[in-house]
Amino acid sequence: MKIKLREKEGMVILDLEGNIDINASNFVETVGWTLNNKSKDIICNFEGVNLIDYVGVSLIAVVYKNILNQKGTIKIYNVPSHVMKFFAIVGLDRIFEYYMNEEQAINAVRKEKKRSRIMKQRLRRRFKRIPLKVTVEYKQKFSSKDLYYEGRIINLSGEGIFVTANKIFPVGETLLARINLKPGPGIIETEARVVWVVDKEIQAEDFPGMGLAFPDINHKKQEQIVRFVERHLTRSTPE
Repeated sequence: MKIKLREKEGMVILDLEGNIDINASNFVETVGWTLNNKSKDIICNFEGVNLIDYVGVSLIAVVYKNILNQKGTIKIYNVPSHVMKFFAIVGLDRIFEYYMNEEQAINAVRKEKKRSRIMKQRLRRRFKRIPLKVTVEYKQKFSSKDLYYEGRIINLSGEGIFVTANKIFPVGETLLARINLKPGPGIIETEARVVWVVDKEIQAEDFPGMGLAFPDINHKKQEQIVRFVERHLTRSTPE
């Protein structure tokens, strides 16, 4: 595979040409080098991609995980129709949003970075995390099966939860969660995205577990969680 690296507005654009298969390990290497030396924000131009096989899917998954682990962003554009169909078959369409051109992808990164800055400012002011031991039920958002798994929430904030459970989903998976906050507000249902998974060697006491973020929670539900957290903080504060 041929990869041309360009820089624009602090982002790196990778023009990909050829096949993403067993011979495309340089894709992983290039992204790793870019994260360490250039930028955490990477945009991939798929216009020149001819073929992706199942080994290539694994390589893309490694790239995606590496970027998320370093708190970066990845966007893709100019995706050929045959690649879109293959992504749909293997489930990658659940992870990636497709952009028509480079400017749309760049704008998406701009908006995401702006939203991230705003959220960080709000979280520093508003969201405190409390230790908690309540239950949560969750399932894959895009699964055809109405199968919910159960886990225990170890801590909670307005931005997300940390869950220990036997069933763990990979980073990037979107879930539907039912959070049981008693005596009030009761059951809160929201989308939750897996943003990290516990490493057994590092956090053995919390394994298996995963961190879930609420990227699109509506304001009312978020306020209910915030008030719940604030009540518990007040009760746990010594007089």
